[in-house]
Formats: sequence, structure tokens, C-alpha cells
Amino acid sequence: MKAKVHVTLKRGVLDPQGKAIAHALHTLGFNGVEDVRAGKFIEVELKSTDEASARKELDAMCTKLLANTVIEDYSIELVA
Repeated sequence: MKAKVHVTLKRGVLDPQGKAIAHALHTLGFNGVEDVRAGKFIEVELKSTDEASARKELDAMCTKLLANTVIEDYSIELVA
């Protein structure tokens, strides 16, 4: 089973990388961009075939290593 994990900064947390990307996009003429938030995308291949146990294991991975839950949110997408 494959999992896709998206990690982003929580709303209200300053995102200097997102601001730099937004500025660069404006410089390139993309003036319709109002805001950019940068994050991480992580793919994990699991041996598990049970969705519930896979999600529980991934949640533990996120809280222990993949995301800093004080300032970051994460979402998990399972792909069969």
C-alpha cells in the first residue's frame, strides 16, 4: 500500500519560503498570485494491506518524525 503525506505550516505560522516563492512568481509576471504556502510531500510504501492499521502507523510516523505538530499540519492519503 502506498501513502501520500502532505505536511504544511499551520495557518498563522510565518512561511518565509512561501513568501519568497510568491515574490519570485510576481517578478515573473504572475500577478494574480495572492499567497503561497510551501510544504513537504512524502511518499511511503507500506507492507500493510489493512487501511486502518496503515493509517494508524502513518499517524505515528507523522507525529514522531515527519511533521512538527507544534507548527505543522499533515494529511494522509492512502493509495491501494
